[in-house]
Amino acid sequence: MGNLSNFSPLEGQTSLKILFAASEAQPLIKTGGLADVAGSLPPALRRLNHDVRLILPAYPEAVEKAIPLKTLATLHLPDHHEPVRLLSGTLSGHLPLYLVDAPSLFERVGNPYTGPDGNDWPDNAQRFALFCRAIASVALNQAGLDWQPDLVHCNDWQTGLVPALIHSEGNRPATLFTIHNMAYQGIFDHAIFRKLQLPPELWSLDGLEFHGNFSFLKGGLAFADRLTTVSPTYAQEICTPEYGYGLEGLLLRRQDRLSGVLNGIDCQFWDPATDPYIPQHFDGDTFHLKRFNKLRLQRELGLPQDENAFLFGHIGRLVEQKGIDMILDILPALASIEDVQVVLLGSGAEHFEDALHDMGERHPEKIVVHLGYNEPLAHRIEAGADCFLMPSRFEPCGLNQLYSLRYGTVPIVRRTGGLADTVVDVNPHTLLDGSATGFVFDEPNTSALWNAVERAVKFRRRPPAWWQKLAMTGMRQDFCWESSARHYLDLYREAILNPIPGQTASA
Repeated sequence: MGNLSNFSPLEGQTSLKILFAASEAQPLIKTGGLADVAGSLPPALRRLNHDVRLILPAYPEAVEKAIPLKTLATLHLPDHHEPVRLLSGTLSGHLPLYLVDAPSLFERVGNPYTGPDGNDWPDNAQRFALFCRAIASVALNQAGLDWQPDLVHCNDWQTGLVPALIHSEGNRPATLFTIHNMAYQGIFDHAIFRKLQLPPELWSLDGLEFHGNFSFLKGGLAFADRLTTVSPTYAQEICTPEYGYGLEGLLLRRQDRLSGVLNGIDCQFWDPATDPYIPQHFDGDTFHLKRFNKLRLQRELGLPQDENAFLFGHIGRLVEQKGIDMILDILPALASIEDVQVVLLGSGAEHFEDALHDMGERHPEKIVVHLGYNEPLAHRIEAGADCFLMPSRFEPCGLNQLYSLRYGTVPIVRRTGGLADTVVDVNPHTLLDGSATGFVFDEPNTSALWNAVERAVKFRRRPPAWWQKLAMTGMRQDFCWESSARHYLDLYREAILNPIPGQTASA
């Protein structure tokens, strides 16, 4: 198992060598929350004095932002006609970075997974199988780097083949596989399996086979030494048919190796006391200054400037998972409340974009919709809004509710996944013990969301000290990465000391 000569279970602080594998990482390239994790957790581990190295594909955008780079090694991998370069650089000047350079697969216009037309790249299986083989080469010290990790931390289906490819190797590192969203499984047919020249023994119910196809995600679930997902509640939810997407049986059988670890946030990047994107800094001791961010945001977006207006914000992908249809359903009622304003930022399904645009046109002094994504504006919405709408049907962890809490913006969330683990509902008991941080509802429907919004509106009309106490309780919560990083280190050590000997039970 890797290079464990210096590792002792009795020495809790022994430095580990960790290869962190992901298909995206902030600030190099981002489509979702995985990029935030991959850009934040490895630096947090490095600050705890561990040798962490990040590996991802050499997309043009990532290469441009990571310059200067040098060629560290040349790999010759199965099912690929040209040599693959392993480029070396640093992330944000500190974290060692490897980029897997296969121009025919990764040097193209579009995001990591889809082309300019919004459709999946037709060769995604080939692209990420090659990425997994490059990771495996580094993991097994076969890339000429003279460095072998003690553990490989894989993330989501794009790296799911790694534990499967190396599980039977005699000198392999331990593996930990993190599920960020079970809805994305990397499923392809048997013809693709053969074309990728994957080991034939992996085509089995105990391996990658999944209802006549094969699943990259199942490779991670079946073969990794430890499994994690991004919140304790989601770890329970994915073991049920509603959230397991057909793999709940496998997850139940591996439940003793499955843990939920809340994602953290970058508390330097998301800090209202120092945030360069917001016009007025504030903290728990100067909460009264937050209102100036509202006034500036209203002016920026063309809303009437009124510090007493009740400003709701929403930032996210415009898809049903995020409950955007429920938000659309309540917008007319929200717009009818005299002092309410709403700001929405995001992109997604065209029919949702069109419907939101129409709603903004109908209520220009109440509702502002900004289609697309704008990082500085996202910070200003978090700083300026009073309440944040996040009615997700499912949410493995969620980050925006954590940003909202940190910025004193009270979240309204559905009780699911990480939202259930991070927001404490306002009720007589939680108000009495001082633990309340937001408004939580249970059923994924418009009526339940509206009831939560009505509760928030009524609470906001109490004396201002009530709302200020609620918001400041949220600001005191600690969701910074260091705490989550320490939890991951415990799981890394468990994976190293207690590896699985072979394949697991079938799904």
